[in-house]
Amino acid sequence: MKKLAFVFPGQGSQSVGMLDGLTAYAEIADCLQIANQVLNIDLHKMINEGPVEQLNQTQWTQPALLAVSVGIFSALRARKEFDVVMMAGHSLGEYSALVCAGAMSFETGLELVHKRGLYMQKAVPVGIGSMAAILGLEADAIEQACDQAQLSTGTTVSPANYNSPGQIVIAGASKAVVAASQLCADAGAKKVMPLAVSVPSHCELMRPAAEKLAHILETVKLKKPVIPVLHNADVKSHDDEGEIKSLLQQQLYSPVLWTQTMKALQQAGVETVIECGPGKVLSGLFKRFDRSMLTVPMLNEKGIKSFIDAV
Repeated sequence: MKKLAFVFPGQGSQSVGMLDGLTAYAEIADCLQIANQVLNIDLHKMINEGPVEQLNQTQWTQPALLAVSVGIFSALRARKEFDVVMMAGHSLGEYSALVCAGAMSFETGLELVHKRGLYMQKAVPVGIGSMAAILGLEADAIEQACDQAQLSTGTTVSPANYNSPGQIVIAGASKAVVAASQLCADAGAKKVMPLAVSVPSHCELMRPAAEKLAHILETVKLKKPVIPVLHNADVKSHDDEGEIKSLLQQQLYSPVLWTQTMKALQQAGVETVIECGPGKVLSGLFKRFDRSMLTVPMLNEKGIKSFIDAV
């Protein structure tokens, strides 16, 4: 059997109607029902009907994506036996991976990501921070631009997502992001795109949110994952509860090392990557990274059936 890895999407993969009939699977419907009870809000209705402005509020986006991703994985597990070499998740998706790997309960995951979203939103007032995607420029040139922008503006900006070779997202104080974006353009970036986000994720501005999250993490119980999960902050798997909690805290203000994660899966001999959740953002990144690695998104019923038939 081909070596199989599961990856889980983060914010940006959500959309109204993203269930696409998937609640026909009892496991997905059960996850949404549990989420409704834990969070005291009808996530199922929000996902199916919107309004999109509510679904895009980070404190609801995060548990919605977690519930759908975990539900899809549970539906696959209930219908097919398969071995997973490794798991990883992009930002929020790391929590989905940890739940599916048995490191935390689904209920714990829901509570953590909901509070994580609230803390992130409150850490930086709207308009103070921003993010931008830099395309077609080497990582070291982007890092230098960020360093220079920090010096010239006296505020913070840094790489937030190393998404793939040639695609890096920067985040920080709005003035510094604008300055770094211009420097990247001057250095030869093919494209610089400001992102429509309310929270500048994975940068120093998220440290207050990380400190609050650390207090909540102290109150929950985690277990050793039954499947290795590569963490965003160091691209390593960990068994120790304290180390996992520390890395979840660090993740908020550290860059998502996704290019390095894809490379680690490649070096581990992974041949097939399953994107377990709505959308196909991660599948697109893998295709740009290494087309020889088969990527299969599970964004609808057709994807789930094709996986069950193929594995």
